[in-house]
Amino acid sequence: MKLSITRACGSWCKSPLSTTLHKPISFYSSIPSSSPLKPQIPLFLRPPIHSAAPSDLQKWQHWAKTLPLPPSDDPPDPTLLRRELNWLLEDALEDHSSVPQMGIHSDDRPVRLKASLEHLYCLWRQRIEERRPFQYVVGCEHWRDLVLSVQDGVLIPRPETEVFVDLVGDLVAKNGDLREGLWADLGTGSGAIAIGIGRVLGPRGKVIATDLSPVAVSVASFNVQRYSLQVLFKCACQDIIEIRQGSWFEPLKDVEGKLAGLVSNPPYIPSDHISGLQPEVGWHEPRLALDGGMDGIDDLLHLCNGAASMLKPGGFFIFEDKWGEAMQFSSGIHGK
Repeated sequence: MKLSITRACGSWCKSPLSTTLHKPISFYSSIPSSSPLKPQIPLFLRPPIHSAAPSDLQKWQHWAKTLPLPPSDDPPDPTLLRRELNWLLEDALEDHSSVPQMGIHSDDRPVRLKASLEHLYCLWRQRIEERRPFQYVVGCEHWRDLVLSVQDGVLIPRPETEVFVDLVGDLVAKNGDLREGLWADLGTGSGAIAIGIGRVLGPRGKVIATDLSPVAVSVASFNVQRYSLQVLFKCACQDIIEIRQGSWFEPLKDVEGKLAGLVSNPPYIPSDHISGLQPEVGWHEPRLALDGGMDGIDDLLHLCNGAASMLKPGGFFIFEDKWGEAMQFSSGIHGK
């Protein structure tokens, strides 16, 4: 993974590389819609309406620890699985201190749970036998100092993308005008980067976060509302983060040439490489957020060619890429 920063300097030259895309880029609709999707509530935020006897919970623990892994050339780390099992139990319990130790409990009074015991059996079977990502099992991911909702259909935010927020923080520290400007996060997914940047900018800045996926838009909206940046910065005039549904630049036509900064973590994995990814990724995470076309740079080409018209002079474009071709392309964008 590499992060690149390109600065707008009046006029830009376009790369001679092909701009053929592997998926359409014309869809756009405003948010909220009349019938928005409802995101799934993370396990740790659910009410404790279930209960189980400690002895039954211990039986579940023993079953989960001994559930055999299916044959695989890329099995999960057993140590990590043990940690995940403890985290699942902590998220499911109303009182973390009531986590039962195997074979040790003073009484059999029911323990309050946020999921039924039957559902916990189902969730752990999905984790082991289907290699479903743990973040989808519990419905959240810890990222920086945030706990973000995630679910099937939304890319799980990675620790390396935290660098986006650090880079923006460095830029606005050197240039106060950037802190008060308009930024855009294209392909926001869970909204992680947009929320992180919004917290850096403060009450005078604004971030427009876009995504083609209605599921991602729903989850990002939930995360933005949960962290309520309006309340955090006591700004009642407008939302610091606005979520829009659409593909790449399509939802941003009204702010063309007005962006102080543009960030994106686009799909950059070549299509033929998807099948070789870790099962948790290749089998479960949205292909729309992974597949960058034959060479892995289809979306990146589109973003680089379109960024010139979106940024105002002196604006910045920050993006993530993994392959050498993308780095060469980014170095070819410059001002005259």
